[in-house]
Amino acid sequence: MNGVRILKAGTPEVVHASDGRLTLSVPIQFKRRSGRKQITLPSGEPAVPRPWDTAATALQLALARGHRWLAMLESGEAKSLREIASMEGVDNSYVSRMVNLTTLGPDIVAAILHNTLPDHLTLFDIAVDPPALWEDQRARMLSVCGGVEDAAGALCRLAPRQR
Repeated sequence: MNGVRILKAGTPEVVHASDGRLTLSVPIQFKRRSGRKQITLPSGEPAVPRPWDTAATALQLALARGHRWLAMLESGEAKSLREIASMEGVDNSYVSRMVNLTTLGPDIVAAILHNTLPDHLTLFDIAVDPPALWEDQRARMLSVCGGVEDAAGALCRLAPRQR
C-alpha cells in the first residue's frame, strides 16, 4: 500500500505485507480550530498537541500586538496610534482595535491565551468597541456565544473568573 489515506471511521488495524513491511491503519479526523488543523481521535476527543507543535493563534498574536503597541505609547516611543500605524505599515483602525484588546477582563485574556474560546468567536467580535466594564464584556461574550453556558457555569468556556 502506497500513500496516505485518511479514514474518518473504522477500527485500527495492522496489516503485514509479504516483504516484511507493516501498514498501520488508524481512523482520525481533522478539524479546524482557530485557523489550524487539529486531529480528533476516534472517540471524538481532540488529541493533546505537544507544546513544541503549537503555534500562536490569531487572537493570541493580536493580544500581544495590542500590548506591545500600548507599551510603545506609554514609553513615549510613539506619540499616537497613527504614528504606530505608519511605523508598522498597517491601518489606523487596525492598531486601534488591537490596543482595545488590552482592556479585556482577565478571564477573557486567560481564555484567549489558553485557546478555549469557541471557534465561531472572531477577533472582530472581541476587538471592535469592547465595553469598558468587565461584566459588560462577559455579557457581550454571552450574547455572541448564543447565550450558552456550560455545566461548570463558565461563560462560553472561558477560564474561571478571578475575584
